[in-house]
Amino acid sequence: MSSLHTWFSTLRILVSYGPGLLLILMLHETIRFQRPDIVDKLNRVRSREVDEIFDVYDFIIIGGGSAGTVMANRLTEISNWRVLLIEAGPDESYLSEIPLLYPSLQKSRLDWEYETEPSDSYCLAMDNQQCSWPRGKVLGGCSVLNAMLYIRGNRRDYDRWAELGNPGWNYENVLHYFKKSEDAREPSIMNSPFHGTGGYLTVEYFRHITALLDVFLSAARELGLLHPNGDFNGFTQHGIARSHGTVRDGLRCSASKAFIRPAAHRPNLHVMLETFVEKILINPQTKVAYGVVLSTEDHHHHIVHASMEVILSAGAINSPQLLMLSGVGPTIELMQHGIPIISDSPGVGENLQDHVASGGGTYLIQNPVSHQSLSIVIPNIFNLDTLRQFTRDHNGPLYSMPASEAMGFINTKFQDPREDWPDIQLFLATFAESSDGGVFSRRGAGMSFEYYAHVYEPVIFKDAYMVIPLLMRPRSRGKIILNSRNPREHPAIFANYFQHPRDLDVLIEGSKFGFQLAHTKIMQALNATLIPTRIAACKRMPYLSDDFWRCIARHYSQTIYHPVGTCKMGPNSDRMAVVDPRLRVYGVYKLRVVDASIMPYIVTGNTNAPTIMIAEKAADMIKEEYLRRG
Repeated sequence: MSSLHTWFSTLRILVSYGPGLLLILMLHETIRFQRPDIVDKLNRVRSREVDEIFDVYDFIIIGGGSAGTVMANRLTEISNWRVLLIEAGPDESYLSEIPLLYPSLQKSRLDWEYETEPSDSYCLAMDNQQCSWPRGKVLGGCSVLNAMLYIRGNRRDYDRWAELGNPGWNYENVLHYFKKSEDAREPSIMNSPFHGTGGYLTVEYFRHITALLDVFLSAARELGLLHPNGDFNGFTQHGIARSHGTVRDGLRCSASKAFIRPAAHRPNLHVMLETFVEKILINPQTKVAYGVVLSTEDHHHHIVHASMEVILSAGAINSPQLLMLSGVGPTIELMQHGIPIISDSPGVGENLQDHVASGGGTYLIQNPVSHQSLSIVIPNIFNLDTLRQFTRDHNGPLYSMPASEAMGFINTKFQDPREDWPDIQLFLATFAESSDGGVFSRRGAGMSFEYYAHVYEPVIFKDAYMVIPLLMRPRSRGKIILNSRNPREHPAIFANYFQHPRDLDVLIEGSKFGFQLAHTKIMQALNATLIPTRIAACKRMPYLSDDFWRCIARHYSQTIYHPVGTCKMGPNSDRMAVVDPRLRVYGVYKLRVVDASIMPYIVTGNTNAPTIMIAEKAADMIKEEYLRRG
């Protein structure tokens, strides 16, 4: 690769940060003065200071993400239960409400900025061959950083959970909890038996779309893959359709907006923001969890007690880390760091799964009737007209979700089509890595300047779209281990993508489908063309061969922000299970894990809605257990 070419591209990107940040600052100030609906001053939560909190609460919830916010809302419905919700990050920002800006939130103060351990098998195009794993360090958690896609998973996913020995987790049981949360406002699904209305979490179509949406749907129709009713959460998942999102009046409906703001003024709910939990306190003799050690921004330590339960909702990375720091985990791992062993739980940190995606499926297009771009090209839309549409009309490109304007679930040759259990999810994106000149997309992915310069610099700001395939049910398993006993040091993340060879085989079938889509009649009318491959290692492969796609996937490997499974739910007979079917931690009393880490298998689709479902169900189980006692 040309070092001069890389130097020029790097300099151009760095210079572009100035105008980009200036525009974002202008937008922030515009919201502050002209969009009181986003500022929402009366409903935002007030963070408690240390001298304002109680010494003892009935429940302490660690983590204010998609699960923790639901737990805080539902448990404080019982007026005599006192609940403390502790979140390491701040409240969500004004800018996080704007759908288009979600990539800019990664590597910001709202992100834990995790990175996987280096690998020679995946993420080869990334800095130090490490994958960036954004995770929400903010009230609302990853629901503040994500692409807002509302997908629940497949009926077969939950039936499989129950078949493992987890009664009550089959599809017919969990459907109630999806519907309980939901406020479906899109007329086509409002009256569906699969959807709910009147819940806290608003589900709509994204307000702004491009001309490419109809193109994608026409191409799907040509291939016989148009979804029969456009609802992936209904009676069938297979097909391609417009994406539903967790949006309200066109803006992000995070778990914080949905569940915490309506409960913010309840006297029995206290919320502490920018407060770090360093340890769960567990009596080594009785094995009872009785409180937490927390530290504030000034690094002062405090102990708060829980009379009923400690609920760990810190996510698939932080939850196993905090369990291990508190003495619950694999004995060898704890001994290595000198942590006193409360309970030997070998499954803590194991069973890590994620929906790995293959980037690189970027296709240039040409508008056959005008010079106007069909896709989202950032320099074309960041202007005063867009700002006026946003402030005056509550519409325009800032309300778009180009990462997945349309979506699909398809079967590869490895999946039995009779099961209606697709093994690939597709994001049909109306922008590309080149559309913002690498300012946010490159940075968020952790892509090296060298790779960006070589692959995307020649096509920056050109009309383009992407087809991004996601592997739905990986056979590979990763793990989380401690780097040290320092609670503020990130744990080591071993993603282990492609450890099982079938995973890569399935993923490249998804990449090949993207090429097939580009050769439909309507796409050829736009002259859809895969961008040239300039990766030296991949250029040696026969063009469009399996090895070609395999090489691209190993270079541009990408998380879709769905890590799960590291505190697996299972029956007592499963030695690797960390929690029982009621999410109680084995070997410890009065301690529960409620988040995506309890999933024994990852679901077929995005994980935010399932995480909210898990919390809804857990809250009902807790009420059932304690209220029944009188």
